[in-house]
Amino acid sequence: MKEERKTERLKDVNEIVISVVSGKDNLPKEEILYSHSKDISVSGARIRATIVLPIDTILKMDFTLKDLQQKITAFGKVKWIKIIFEDRYYEAGVEFVNTPSEAIKKLADYISWKKECKSLNPV
Repeated sequence: MKEERKTERLKDVNEIVISVVSGKDNLPKEEILYSHSKDISVSGARIRATIVLPIDTILKMDFTLKDLQQKITAFGKVKWIKIIFEDRYYEAGVEFVNTPSEAIKKLADYISWKKECKSLNPV
């Protein structure tokens, strides 16, 4: 399978609050979902949700970065979906769009810091 990622991802689980900004007619706008991201980069994230988020759905995501106890707000578009457990858990690949540059900078700094920490303590 061809690798399509634009930037390296950090495999890190963080809490996330997702709000649906726009999407298909059957998705209620403004629905709030509490979930987590499985990995993250400056260009996107893999998230887990309890509802199917159709491709091209626009999301507002508030990430709580566990090691910094800092919240970062990003907007993204669902690029792919995968059923993890039928009618219970779904994963979605989300590409960041229209996200403020300061949020992307915070993510880049966090990813760099985590990678540095892991290289110093490879346990």
